[in-house]
Amino acid sequence: MTNLASRFGSRFFRLLRDEIGLVIALVVIAGGILAFLRLADVVGEGESQAFDRALLLLFRDPANLAQGPGPGWLPGVMRDITALGGFAVLTLIVVVTAVYLVLVGKRASALFVVLAVMGGTLLSHGLKMFFDRPRPDLIPQAPVELTASFPSGHAMISAVTYLTLGVLLTRLDAPRRVHAYFLTVAVLMTVMIGISRIYLGVHWPTDVLAGWCLGAAWALFCWLVALWLQRRGQMDRAKDRA
Repeated sequence: MTNLASRFGSRFFRLLRDEIGLVIALVVIAGGILAFLRLADVVGEGESQAFDRALLLLFRDPANLAQGPGPGWLPGVMRDITALGGFAVLTLIVVVTAVYLVLVGKRASALFVVLAVMGGTLLSHGLKMFFDRPRPDLIPQAPVELTASFPSGHAMISAVTYLTLGVLLTRLDAPRRVHAYFLTVAVLMTVMIGISRIYLGVHWPTDVLAGWCLGAAWALFCWLVALWLQRRGQMDRAKDRA
């Protein structure tokens, strides 16, 4: 009996060790969705107004709300960073990536990237229309945006795109530190783009937080789907050399 329990425990911990990435992904997906729903509830009830105003004004010069804090070149840098999460730039990145994957014979991976980003984009636009939250009106001379505010499309779609590409790059045959580098860059890009939206005054902070939460959850969900397809032999195997 003792030996049976020992063997069972050994197999359980071996399975947990082997599938720790899967467990973490499921936890992050669940946490991201729950956090998004909580933020949506708080925003819908108007309970986030004081927090949003206070944090947004931290990115402004109290003497001149049209001007952000920091040196004179910082607003230009923030506009450049926010462009990295724009529709045109992300579309270009996805197209270039997909064409490259097709050229090296990884058509399934190319389709995965396109569908993951397209799905996240459609989800973002659908949620914007559903919540229809007005854009911030506190900042004079803020860039004009035509879509609704919640959730932040830049934050969400950049999370989907860069995290999806980061996960895709970790499938290369490279040391773990290289994989960690890819994922770190993906996260930093997503964070910087979200912060730039608040700095420019075109999003409430809760818009960006919601975009990060749901974008990360969607990207990891797509990764789980890709992993499932890999194990069924319907997608390029991990660690393949391009």
